[in-house]
Amino acid sequence: MTDAKDERRPAGELEASVLAALWAAGTSQTPGQVQLSLGRHLARTTVTTILSRLHDKGVVDRRREGRGYAYFPVRDVPDTHGLTARRMHSELDRDSDRETVLARFVAQLSPDDERILRGLLEPGDR
Repeated sequence: MTDAKDERRPAGELEASVLAALWAAGTSQTPGQVQLSLGRHLARTTVTTILSRLHDKGVVDRRREGRGYAYFPVRDVPDTHGLTARRMHSELDRDSDRETVLARFVAQLSPDDERILRGLLEPGDR
């Protein structure tokens, strides 16, 4: 038997999997339907939580279906980059000292990522 800690995945990975399941379905899905399509041993409550978080972030919308909701992606095309960017902004917004957070983030960038960021911030230097 596998240790429960070994089966944990980062929230972003689960969100991406849930979004992929919604896009693949092509129609709104209940948490139970998403759970079945993922083919994993995730609790329905976990899937419901992820869908609720995606709804709060504006990535999916929902409509009432029976006693619960059926969810569908807001965009037709998967936008995992946009989701990642929104998560980065959300994390940045959690701390009141943005300058320190950004300084630490930049200090931990690889040289290649630092070059890319500089190019984005200083487009004339490309």
